[in-house]
Amino acid sequence: MSAEPGSLEAALRARRSGGGKALVPYLTGGLGHWQAALAAAADAGADAVEVGIPFSDPVMDGPVIQEANDRALAAGTTPLGVLDALGRLDVGIPVAVMTYYNIAFRFGLERFASVLAEQGVAAAILPDLPLEEAGPWASAADAAGVETVLLAAPTASDERLGRICARTRGFVYGVGLLGVTGVRDELAASAVVMAGRLKQITDVPVLVGVGVGTPAQAEEVCRVADGAVVGSAVVRRMLDDEGPAAVGRLIGQFRRAVD
Repeated sequence: MSAEPGSLEAALRARRSGGGKALVPYLTGGLGHWQAALAAAADAGADAVEVGIPFSDPVMDGPVIQEANDRALAAGTTPLGVLDALGRLDVGIPVAVMTYYNIAFRFGLERFASVLAEQGVAAAILPDLPLEEAGPWASAADAAGVETVLLAAPTASDERLGRICARTRGFVYGVGLLGVTGVRDELAASAVVMAGRLKQITDVPVLVGVGVGTPAQAEEVCRVADGAVVGSAVVRRMLDDEGPAAVGRLIGQFRRAVD
């Protein structure tokens, strides 16, 4: 680990050291009033926010976020457009971007990392980039001061989880279930198991996402995890065009639940 954690990890560690649990909502960049929704999420108590840069083949994502990607792309959203907008926003909490490796690769890894840093983005999550191939990107990100958040799957061995935790920055993203993102009726048992396995092997903040779709599910997973990532439930509000205030109200419900 580097000596000093970046702004994302510092924020999550601060929440934990104060005895609290972290809440990180996901919003789709370029979808509707996404910038106002981002500000509303911050005002409602999010510790950080994950902004999706739309991609045409979001393989990790279920129907809700796929639809959001399609809609944002149809409206003319581009990666640079999202990043330029983020550079003009100051919501007072760290921002991570989530997108797929092809976008970073096409940019050029050093250029992508430097643009993120220039626009004030704290971290990047590239879910289709496996640990074994992450070296070039992670090195470029480290050099630019961008935290590389790695995902940990329920199928990973303890040995592999240890290597993921050693390389991740910001937090380790525990994947709550096998499958794609989306709201489920109940929290998968694998989510709590995943959190427990990670907590046993790392001091890096452990957040669980994928399948955490209600305040009650977030509260349940946070009994073990350091925090929760909430995506599809938030994006559903954006797709239904309920407005930034509705996003803020939803984040407020999650905030009260994890507190």
